[in-house]
Amino acid sequence: MARAAPAGLARAPGAPGGSVRTVSDGTPATSDPTTAGGAGAGTLPPPGPERTAALRAASAAQREATRADLERLVRIPSVSAAAFDQAHVAASAEAVAGLLRDAGLPEVRVVTAGAGDAPAVIARRPAPAGRPTALLYAHHDVQPPGRESDWSSPAFEPTERDGRLFGRGAADDKAGVMVHVSALRTVLPLWGPEDGVGVTVFVEGEEEVGSPTFAAFLAEFRADLAADAIVVADSANWRTGVPAITTTLRGLVDCDVRVDVLSHAVHSGVNGGPVVDALTSLCRLVATLHDENGDVAVRGLHTGVAADLPEGTELTEAQFRADAGVLPGVRLAGTGPLTSRLWTRPALSVIGLDATDVDHASNTLVPSARAKLSLRIAPGQDPAAAATALRRHLEAHAPFGARVTVTAGESGQAFAADTSSPAHDVARAAFAEAFGAEVVEIGMGGSIPFVADLAAVYPGAAILVTGVEDPDSRAHGADESLELADFASACLGEVLLLDGLAATAPTTTAAPVPSGPAAS
Repeated sequence: MARAAPAGLARAPGAPGGSVRTVSDGTPATSDPTTAGGAGAGTLPPPGPERTAALRAASAAQREATRADLERLVRIPSVSAAAFDQAHVAASAEAVAGLLRDAGLPEVRVVTAGAGDAPAVIARRPAPAGRPTALLYAHHDVQPPGRESDWSSPAFEPTERDGRLFGRGAADDKAGVMVHVSALRTVLPLWGPEDGVGVTVFVEGEEEVGSPTFAAFLAEFRADLAADAIVVADSANWRTGVPAITTTLRGLVDCDVRVDVLSHAVHSGVNGGPVVDALTSLCRLVATLHDENGDVAVRGLHTGVAADLPEGTELTEAQFRADAGVLPGVRLAGTGPLTSRLWTRPALSVIGLDATDVDHASNTLVPSARAKLSLRIAPGQDPAAAATALRRHLEAHAPFGARVTVTAGESGQAFAADTSSPAHDVARAAFAEAFGAEVVEIGMGGSIPFVADLAAVYPGAAILVTGVEDPDSRAHGADESLELADFASACLGEVLLLDGLAATAPTTTAAPVPSGPAAS
């Protein structure tokens, strides 16, 4: 049963002004202020069912334009990995800035920070007197598409099949961008200048490469990004049709490990036997990272136990196998509850391998081989300590005295949220109303390291990790997709959340944001 939005979460606003939206081809089109958002001109009803119905209708009226603009964003191949053309990332940032500007935010800037050149977008609406500010986060950069042959349709040509929109970034995270845009298109024309909440939007351009200059952004734009509630639209729902708020995230440590055994390649028949080649040695080394049960065998890593899920929403092995595409006969690794293995215990994977490919192999002993390891760490684990533990394990288990070299890579903090804030209460009610199902508070095995940074810089802010993905979204993989019905519900949920936050009190962490002319 859906939980209705509690009374008293917002005040009746004054008359709306006009708004501007962007249609699918990028052409700005001014909305009629008497029909913007679908609720008509004038004051919204007071808090209660009529107000919720008006906001629902207003959100639905934005659906077609929101879908068209999402498709336009997906067509921009904004891969932030260094090997790809970064002009597309710049074009993506400009497109997002245009959408936010046309949604009615008075200040919009495309910015960089520190030594980085990845463009982010910051946009804001100042908070009315005595009202809180919400920071809305998403990212416009995407993962590389991988092999074209793995996709059922082109990665950067959005395609609908069976109610899902396929394309790189369709879910992660250009849908998150458009949830924010759609919500603002809906509420801004309906709020008067002294109604609603302050809004700051931060759309990052380097999340998929580990947010290397995020700390510089926080240092340079700390006042601009200060908020009472931070909504991070970059996670997933529990099931299709069942909303979730992510309360824990694993951290991340990765490294490259290289194994050398020879100064050069030699004949495998003449020299094979006394010398174990580097690739075999690397395989033996990697095999020591897990014990016989499949648990990570690196000493010094923290493990925890995930909180129980509500009755009726438990994660079964059959459901997980179906969601992850585990082949019949493959046994699940590890011990303990499945949710703990996914959310509060370490996981270690080989995500890359440098060696001679099969088609070009010759009968020689491989002199060196390299692998990239990705270690997800549990909440409470220090990333530096985890990196040290992994390096020591690799060096201590060098097979046959092989030379092992470990090169550190990215790292990021895990996160655990305090869900007792009034903003969390508003969010639970808003998304339950939008989806017609109770919100499930979940952990997430993935990592969003900057969330811990935000929590450290703004300790009084409520951090709400929401999202539009579901277990079949396949983020980062081929055939990434978005469930369009859930996308519409997520847009409505954020509308109700923003409107409801108006009744919550500002916190001391929301520093004044200096005024200034909009720039791009």
